[in-house]
Amino acid sequence: MRTAQPTEKSKKFRFPKIHLGFTYTLFSAIIIIGGAFVAIEYAKGNYRLTRQGFLREAGLLNTNSFPSGAEVFINGRLVTATDDTLYLEPGEYEVEIVKDGFWPWKKSLEVERELVTQTNAQLFPTTPSFTPLTFSGVNSVLPSPDGQKILFLTTSATNPTRNGLFVLELTENLLSLQRGPRQISELATTFDLNQADFIWSPNSNEIMILSEQKEALITVDRKHNLDTVADISFSRKSILSEWEEEMYLRERQFLSEFPPQIIEIATQSAQNVYISPDKKRLFYTTTAPNIISEDLVPPIPARNTQEESRTLEVGSIYVYDREEDKNFLIGPERSELTNPKALLAADLYTRTPLALQASPSAFLRLQENASTSAEIANNFNRYHTALHLDTFQWFPDSKHLLYTLDSSVEIRGYDNTNSTTVYSGPFKQNFVYPWPDGSRLLILTAFNSDLPMNLYAIDLR
Repeated sequence: MRTAQPTEKSKKFRFPKIHLGFTYTLFSAIIIIGGAFVAIEYAKGNYRLTRQGFLREAGLLNTNSFPSGAEVFINGRLVTATDDTLYLEPGEYEVEIVKDGFWPWKKSLEVERELVTQTNAQLFPTTPSFTPLTFSGVNSVLPSPDGQKILFLTTSATNPTRNGLFVLELTENLLSLQRGPRQISELATTFDLNQADFIWSPNSNEIMILSEQKEALITVDRKHNLDTVADISFSRKSILSEWEEEMYLRERQFLSEFPPQIIEIATQSAQNVYISPDKKRLFYTTTAPNIISEDLVPPIPARNTQEESRTLEVGSIYVYDREEDKNFLIGPERSELTNPKALLAADLYTRTPLALQASPSAFLRLQENASTSAEIANNFNRYHTALHLDTFQWFPDSKHLLYTLDSSVEIRGYDNTNSTTVYSGPFKQNFVYPWPDGSRLLILTAFNSDLPMNLYAIDLR
């Protein structure tokens, strides 16, 4: 029997064989590529199903707060609790973060497409607790340049051997807190410490004591007999010059990270310039009008969207952020100073630091215009901290400014938002100083007018 041969028509419409392996591979590739695309778009905030419906494009709002567990209101509506991430349509939102026992935090934030905006809300307690740190009365209170220690003088202790100079370590170490202040000297018999002036060394390891009868240099790691320590009157000028050189070189290093125009303003047409603890911001008071150019540094995503001011007016205080290239108006200077703080690195535009061109004895800027030991001490001390000026201080997180107002202690954001009264009551005017980690504030007060003033810690957490 002959087998039937396929016709031309049947050959023409024969279906090819399908290889299942190829089909599976193609299908898997489509799934992988599609899944990757969806994951990328999901991470960007696009194609998001929310309570408000399906969002084609969205931005992310990270509602974090310190402490956490606060309620988050957006445009007046309770939405979630911190810490949470919300996907919102791009636009401007009024965000308020509220927690019982803490002052509310409020800001107008702009959510941008595919970017993460963070609240970073620091909440301060409405009823902080108090802890006495000294009991025998203190005066001549002086914080160290590194912000880790406080020097003070006690003269009213019932036990005469407990009068003298003390150092309080600002630390959360329980053993240190239990020990309390550490005595580094008793009162001297050859000169009066009440009439003396004090200067910290730049490394916060030494104290210079200046008086009409004697000048001394002591370390803070042990107890000294001030009547037997060497008199440094003849070497005081050179020691301070070496300290100033160290301060100059450190300032030159930190300031050089800022854009050239900001360096020019800070060194040529501003006073009371203080760099933030993280070295990324500085606040300053202008002494001449100026306009800060746009785009001094390349823009970064999700920048601070609060209103800034790049037109500078004389006598106003500003904060400049070198990472975000933002300049915020804080307000007018509160008082005129006859001897304000000036930066040492005014020669920053020269290629070679002054230290490589001259001997250490050339660093006399903080001494040359001072006629008394008190003026010299004030020049050095106000250089290290704005505590000695009637102006703002940096809070340790570099995101807030600390200041006093009448009979209260205030904290506000570096972008001039969320001004908060953290303490209202009796305290020595203008004395408030932050704990290095921002957990406490130091004030000098007496709750009874018949008692001497002592150091108290205000708990902010």
